[in-house]
Amino acid sequence: MENDWQSAIERAHAHSPFLSRAMDRLPELVDLAQSGDGEAMLALARQQGEGIEDLRVALRRERMALALALGLGDLAGAFPVARVCRELSEFADRALDAAIAEAILNRVPDADPAGFFALALGKHGACELNYSSDIDPILLYDPAILPRRERDEPGEAAQRVARRVVETLSAVTDEGYVFRVDLRLRPASEVSPLAISIDAALSHYESSALAWERAAFIRARAVAGDVAAGEAFLAAIRPFVWRKGLDFGAISEISRLTARIRDANPSSQVPGPGFDLKKGRGGIREIEFYAQTHQMIHGGRNPALRLRGTRASLDALAEAGLIPPEDAILLGENYDRLRCIEHRLQMVQDRQTHSLPSRADALDGVAQLHGLPDGAALVAEVQAISEEVGARYDDLLRANAAAQSAFPLPSTGPELEVALDQMGFADPHGIAERVGGWQSGKFKALKSDAAIAAFEAIKPAVLDALARAPEPEPAMLRWERLLAQLPSALNLFHLLEARPGLLELLARIMALADPLAEALARRADLLDPLIDARAFDLPGSVDELAIRFSRREADDGYEQVLDTVRREVGELRFALGVQLVEGTSDPLEIGAALSRIAEAALRVLVEAAMTEFRKAYGTIAESELVILGLGRLGGGMLTHASDLDVVFLFTGEPSAQSDGPRPQGATQYYNRLTQRAIAALSVPTAEGALYEIDTRLRPSGAQGPPAASFESFERYQREQAWTWEHMALTRARPVFGSLQASAEVWGIVREILVAPRDPEKLRGDVLEMRARMAEHKSPAGPLDVKLLRGGLVDLEFLVHFLQLREGTALHPDLGAALAELVEQDLMPAQACEAYETMSRLIIAARLISPDGQVPHETGCAVLAKACQFDDWEALMAALDDARRLVARLWVELLGERMEIEG
Repeated sequence: MENDWQSAIERAHAHSPFLSRAMDRLPELVDLAQSGDGEAMLALARQQGEGIEDLRVALRRERMALALALGLGDLAGAFPVARVCRELSEFADRALDAAIAEAILNRVPDADPAGFFALALGKHGACELNYSSDIDPILLYDPAILPRRERDEPGEAAQRVARRVVETLSAVTDEGYVFRVDLRLRPASEVSPLAISIDAALSHYESSALAWERAAFIRARAVAGDVAAGEAFLAAIRPFVWRKGLDFGAISEISRLTARIRDANPSSQVPGPGFDLKKGRGGIREIEFYAQTHQMIHGGRNPALRLRGTRASLDALAEAGLIPPEDAILLGENYDRLRCIEHRLQMVQDRQTHSLPSRADALDGVAQLHGLPDGAALVAEVQAISEEVGARYDDLLRANAAAQSAFPLPSTGPELEVALDQMGFADPHGIAERVGGWQSGKFKALKSDAAIAAFEAIKPAVLDALARAPEPEPAMLRWERLLAQLPSALNLFHLLEARPGLLELLARIMALADPLAEALARRADLLDPLIDARAFDLPGSVDELAIRFSRREADDGYEQVLDTVRREVGELRFALGVQLVEGTSDPLEIGAALSRIAEAALRVLVEAAMTEFRKAYGTIAESELVILGLGRLGGGMLTHASDLDVVFLFTGEPSAQSDGPRPQGATQYYNRLTQRAIAALSVPTAEGALYEIDTRLRPSGAQGPPAASFESFERYQREQAWTWEHMALTRARPVFGSLQASAEVWGIVREILVAPRDPEKLRGDVLEMRARMAEHKSPAGPLDVKLLRGGLVDLEFLVHFLQLREGTALHPDLGAALAELVEQDLMPAQACEAYETMSRLIIAARLISPDGQVPHETGCAVLAKACQFDDWEALMAALDDARRLVARLWVELLGERMEIEG
């Protein structure tokens, strides 16, 4: 088929708002496309970042140009899907490499950027990135050679590099973004820092890695930074990835994963509107799993199968006689077809989506972008692919299950099976096998004779509690994760033996609240305080908590202070989570308590950081640090998943000098102090992590210095700040600083907020900001009441609109602001009820349903109780009423119709 550039341009204009905008911005690329010179267009696209000093701008411009060039070339049929994927992957390599080098040189300007590298996994590693993909690198470093400042610890230096790399690539600016960066594939991502030392990573993969990590490393590639070191690392873990002999255990993992995916996506078993091309039956992932399963089984014995690309792997499997050649061809061709359609979906708005649109008009638009007449034709094409692929994948699961059953399994004894059956386990045989393996040496917590003996004493009670848990299988999986991750559980076993009443609570935590189960897997001693009934009391005031966090031994150093606060905060947050699961406290009270804990921790840790900092740099006369809390911290209502939005300010003259051994000007002094304070609050220590700190709301945003003087803060807010920044400022509250300085900054904030505004411009700005947010942040699921239309964000925007328009109700606490707006007849009384319903739900759901999806039946009951409703249906009805109220107010106040989807 001859390339049709004009049709591609027309379809892009008609059906892809993203490409249409790009064409308007880059007409020179469109001219080359119209002339039919795709290679020249692509070459010009690669040059768009040249000569631009700011790396972030350069990468974003190149990314936009490549997206346009590759999109048009794809639509015209000039660039096959493999070429598009390869070009995108190679750009990701370049961008990641440049970001690492820039991050190191930013800190150590004259250094050779060595000792830090990125491993690409998934589609990036296989050079199969899709049109609007994120990247999933693992960042590793060598502490011996990583360039760093003399006073920086290697771990601290590595985290600085990692954070800057992520922000360089992921931050959304006026130029867009480069790549969304997902670091959750790193070892023990729940507890580990963003960048991990080579030795720590090797230890993980040699001793405690999971099966899915093996599959992920099939496609791993050293792509950026110190690539030679990355390749050496991959060589070192080759025995972990490629096991000696045949490994039929891989198929069990893939089978279970497939079952979970299919169960979680029942609507994607038969193609139609809403069908997920990636996770649906006969979709992209099943073709990848088909290849990877064979590779995991046979790759240890046959190095020729150790390939990264899906199509190359299928061809190699056919060449080795492991799959029929015709199946390799069929699956490979259908893989390309599915990836091509996936690209069409993502071209529309530059979003990482894999699902066919549910709306008929949107489905027609994607079909026509793809060159088909309508959505029905597109669905028919996907149906044919899904049936062909799905049939072969189902055959693989059945055939390999039979092959696996031919291998004898170790018996755990019929007596155990009978006991497990009586306890109520649905699959006593399977559970018996798992239990029989607990003491085989694979779990860290069961390595010593003492631990095994202690565990034997509680094992019957543990199994009984897990069987009676609301959801036994998730509870069992999380219990096993705990055994696998804890270096020692002897004290836990003794505690459960002495306090068997904790077992039922432990099982409920394991079944209902994965974040709490994860915390226990890091620190089993979080259960210890729960033997005291006072653990179910709400914590005291900020002052009382600060006193508690400040208790320490006389010879405790700075590191011990950091550990103490992390330990205390961890225990309190865990206890509050248990209160939520058990329904003993109102989520609004829990949210307020979480905020008090964070404020007290901030106060103690910043004071400790200042004390250390002053040893080298002294103090500045008539000047002090002030911290504004914004967002949920400013409003005094955190969730278990909240980060801390803060702005660092300082009083006094920016030209002043400090009086220490190493004097600094005020601006540099406070910028460095701010960095120390952020590290004190965020860097993981032996006691784990504490909070993520977000300072993007500071003057000039992410591009500005970490700290600003009162004078520059006020000038920026009066002369340069956008309306959305003033909206954010409505929730500002001083959380650190003297009473005098806090009052002064609050006075500045209040003067800015009450300044007269053009109501029409304000309305337009609010609508524009909400539209941009909706474009870049989609709801995670039906319980993401923050981002759902008619949810908390929309209600907050309405409150901020009225606060700024009227110059009234200037309370950082959104509930208090709403109450005052109701008193002034600016809001109906029902708005307060809507706010409380949605706030309770988001606080509870962050623990019970952190992915935003509807949980199992017991989880629904827990959420309903937490939100003070009799049942799930009543809660959902109230949520629907709340969202529709917000939608109505949106029309009344802002004049824009809002669609509320169920």
